[in-house]
Amino acid sequence: MVIFVLSLDHKINTFLSFMKELGYLNQYILKYKWMMLLGVVFIIISNLFAVWSPKVIQQAFDIINNALNARETIESGKEVVLQSPGLITYIFEIFGGQNPFNEAIKSDDSLVLIISKVTLLLALTYIVISFFKGVFTFFTRQTIIIISRRIEFDLKNKIYAHYQKLDQNFYKNNSTGDLMNRISEDVSRVRMYLGPAIMYSVNLVTLFILAIGFMLKVNVTLTLYSLLPLPVLSVTIYFVSSYINKRSERVQAKLSDLSSYTQEAFSGIRVLKSFSKERSSEELFEIECQEYKVRSMHLVKVNAFFFPVMVLLIGLSTIFTIYIGGLQEIKGEISVGNIPEFVIYINMLTWPFAATGWVTSLIQRAAASQKRINEFLKTEPQVKNPITEEIEIKGNIEFDNISFTYENSGIQALKNVNLRIKAGETIGIIGRTGSGKSTLAAMIARFFDPDHGEIRIDGRDLKTIDLNNYRKNLGYVSQEDFLFSDTIENNIAFSKDEFDKDTVIGAAKIAAIDGSLNELSKGYKTILGEKGINLSGGQKQRISIARAIISEPTILIFDDCLSALDTETEDQVLVNLNKLDKVQTKIFISHRVSTIRNANKIFVIDHGEIIEQGSHNELLKKGDLYSELFEQQLIEEGQLK
Repeated sequence: MVIFVLSLDHKINTFLSFMKELGYLNQYILKYKWMMLLGVVFIIISNLFAVWSPKVIQQAFDIINNALNARETIESGKEVVLQSPGLITYIFEIFGGQNPFNEAIKSDDSLVLIISKVTLLLALTYIVISFFKGVFTFFTRQTIIIISRRIEFDLKNKIYAHYQKLDQNFYKNNSTGDLMNRISEDVSRVRMYLGPAIMYSVNLVTLFILAIGFMLKVNVTLTLYSLLPLPVLSVTIYFVSSYINKRSERVQAKLSDLSSYTQEAFSGIRVLKSFSKERSSEELFEIECQEYKVRSMHLVKVNAFFFPVMVLLIGLSTIFTIYIGGLQEIKGEISVGNIPEFVIYINMLTWPFAATGWVTSLIQRAAASQKRINEFLKTEPQVKNPITEEIEIKGNIEFDNISFTYENSGIQALKNVNLRIKAGETIGIIGRTGSGKSTLAAMIARFFDPDHGEIRIDGRDLKTIDLNNYRKNLGYVSQEDFLFSDTIENNIAFSKDEFDKDTVIGAAKIAAIDGSLNELSKGYKTILGEKGINLSGGQKQRISIARAIISEPTILIFDDCLSALDTETEDQVLVNLNKLDKVQTKIFISHRVSTIRNANKIFVIDHGEIIEQGSHNELLKKGDLYSELFEQQLIEEGQLK
C-alpha cells in the first residue's frame, strides 16, 4: 500500500511537471480561444448525433421483435395495434404525418407493409444522423487541427526569431542538428498535443458523459456490468504511461544525435570523399541507426502490449453486455433492442478509451519536447542590445585593456590588449595561427563581449551602441566563407533590400571576381550549391568581399579572406580596396605580410598580446617577430620560384 501511495505521488508530481512545461503553450491557446471553444462545441454536437444512432438501431430491433410477436396474433384471426416506439412517434409528430402504428393491423401483408415503411424511415433517419455527425466532425477538425497548425507556425517563428538573437557562444555549444531537431521534430510533437491530443481528450469526455447518460437511463445494472473492465483499463494506462514517457525521451534524444551526425556528414562530404571514408561513415551511421531502432523498438513493444490489452478489455465489456443484457431481457427489464444498443455504445467508446494511451503518449512526448524548446527559449544571449538609439558611426576604434577567454574551451584568446584605430585608417593585424587575430576581429564586430576592459567606438562604449545600427555600418568578411544556396547576384547583394545590377557588378569588380563570373553560363544568375560548393575557394572569398563592400560600410574587416588567392589576384584586390572611400576604416587581418604591408599601421599579435606596432618599415627595423614573418614569406616565395 505504501509503495502504491509513493508511486501515485511520483505520478502526480510527474504529471504536474508535464503540465508546467506545457503551460508555456497557454498563451497560444488563449490567442485562439474562440476558435478552440467553437471546436469544443462542434465536438459536443457531433457526439450528440453519435449517441442517437444506437437509439435508431434499438428501435429497429424492437419493431422487428414486436412484428414477429404480432404475426402470431394475426394468424389467430385477431386484429393488432402495434405499440409505436418513442422515436417513431417523435418523427411523425415533427413532420405531421400519419403514424401507421395507430392503425389496426388485420393481415400479414399489412404488417409487412407497415414494418417496411418504418424500417425505411429508420434507415433514412440513421443516414441523416450519420451525415450530420460527419459534418460536425469535419468542422471539429477544421477548427482544432487548424488551430494546432497555426500555433505550430507561431511557435516555429518564435523559436527561429529567438535563434537570431542568440550569440556565437550559443552556437558553439550546440550542434546544428540538435537545433534543427528542436524547430522541426519537437515542434511537430507539440502540435500533436495541441491538435489530436486535445481533440480526442475532449471527445472522450463528452462522448463518455453522453453515452453513459443514455445507458444509465435504460438500465443501471447493465451499464455497470458493461463498464466493469474500464477501471482495469485505467489502471493499465496509469502504469504503462511512465514507461512510454521514459522510452519516448530516449528515442527523441537519439533522434537528435542522428540528425546532428547526418547534417555533419552532408556538410563535410568533400572531406569524407577526399579521404575515402564513405564506407566508415556508412558504418557509423548504421551504428547510430541501430541504436535508434533499438530504442524505437522498445517503445513499440510497450505499445504493442498496451493496445491489444485495451481491445481485450473492451471485448470483455461486449461479452458482459450480451450476457447480462440477455438475462435482463428475459426478466422483462429491458427490450431486445437495448442489447445491440449497448453493444454499439460500448464499441463507440472503444476508440476514445483506446486513444487514451495514445493521447497519454502524445502528451508525454509533447511535454518532453516542450521542455527542450523551453530550455532554448529561456536562454538569454550573452551579447545583449538594450539600446535602440541610432547614431552616426565614424570608425574610431579603441581597445582598452581587453581580455577574453572562450567559455567552452577555457582558452584565453586575448590578454590586456590595447590599441587605437582612427577613422579612415587602414590597419593591418598579423600573427601566427592561433595568436588571437580572429578573436580580435570578432570583438570589433561584437560577436563576443570582453571579460575585462572596454571597447569604444567613436568614444562610446560599444555596449551602449545599438547593435543592429552598428552592424549595418560594419562590413565583415570571415576567413570561413559562407554563401547561401541562391544566385551569385543575391549573395553579393545580401545586405541590401533593393539593388540594381550595376551596383552588384561594381562591387564584383572591386573584388576582382567580375571576369570569372562572366565566364559562367548563367553569369550572376548562377545558382550556388550548399555553401557555394560549385565555386573555388578564391571565388568564394572574392564574392564574400563583394558582399561586404556593396553596402559601403564605415568599418571594413577582412579576416584572412585573401588566403586562397594567388599573389597577382591578391594585389589586384588590395589595390581596388585602397581606392574605396577614404573615410572608411579598413582592418586587414592576415598571417601573410603581403596582405598588410601597405597599411597605415600594423599590429603584431602573439599569444593574445600585441607585442609590436608601427608601419611596415618601422617593424622591419626592429627585427622582431614581424621581421621574422616577413623573411619566412620571402623564403617561401623564393622556393616557389
